Amino acid sequence: MKTRIKKIRVKKNFFWRRLILISLIIGSSILTYTLLSKRNQQELFGQAQYPIQMPLNTFSSEVLNQTLPFQTEAPVNSISFNAPSNFAGTVVHDIKLPKTEKYVALTFDDGPWPNTTDQILKILRQNHIKATFFMIGQNVKAYPVQAKNVLKDGHVIGNHTWHHWYMHMNPQLAASEIESTADIIYKTTGAKTTLFRPPGGILNNGLVDYAKNQNHSIILWSADSEDYRISSASTLIQRVMKVAPGGIVLMHDGGGNRSHTVTALPQIISKLRKKGYKFVTVPELLELQNKQQTPTAATN
Repeated sequence: MKTRIKKIRVKKNFFWRRLILISLIIGSSILTYTLLSKRNQQELFGQAQYPIQMPLNTFSSEVLNQTLPFQTEAPVNSISFNAPSNFAGTVVHDIKLPKTEKYVALTFDDGPWPNTTDQILKILRQNHIKATFFMIGQNVKAYPVQAKNVLKDGHVIGNHTWHHWYMHMNPQLAASEIESTADIIYKTTGAKTTLFRPPGGILNNGLVDYAKNQNHSIILWSADSEDYRISSASTLIQRVMKVAPGGIVLMHDGGGNRSHTVTALPQIISKLRKKGYKFVTVPELLELQNKQQTPTAATN
């Protein structure tokens, strides 16, 4: 009888020990999963590289607050980059000029970027050309010196959102993407801008609706170098040379390896000049439209 009771007690002790061990394993797994989830979330939203496609319901107010304006001191002196008032809230691909009026605007997206931005600035400086740079907010934060150099050289700055996301956005997220970028551009360079370029040229994901409501000018393009495809320099040149008078050329100084863009740019400038083209910024190009008194900006 005593032996039987002893066996029962051993079995009970084994059962409880096993239960405790299983509970510890489950608890440890849950804790590890929670910590990893938080870490992944911080990496995703704090250091994310663009473009990123994500469903809207993954965003919490805590995440949105991470991209709201930074508490930094604003510059004493500031400059504003605006399109002519009749282009406020409109979508512009190019302007229509007589074939004899050969003006073109060079634009660069997704910067600022280490090395590449300064290399492009040097080429533009050597050729006495002013261009328009549409900047990513998180890149302005990461590379403030390059952002300041763009303004220092007399170029125009535009807004290209904080993360370069493509997915559909509600008004709150769209406002955060645009306003946080405007804020960091101003507090880093002293520039205010109402020039906006939506990532990917997408017009229907909520960003353009918000920008229009703020009377921003939506600046697209008429000649795409497609340098984001890492094409050869000769291919980039061929694409850009399709531009017509009043055109806007899309290139990139950031977002990846832009060595082919740097290689192609001097040749692009040389070939366009041989065709009689002069280079202007986007606001200057739109002013030329007004001088022609035949506005053709699309009002999508």
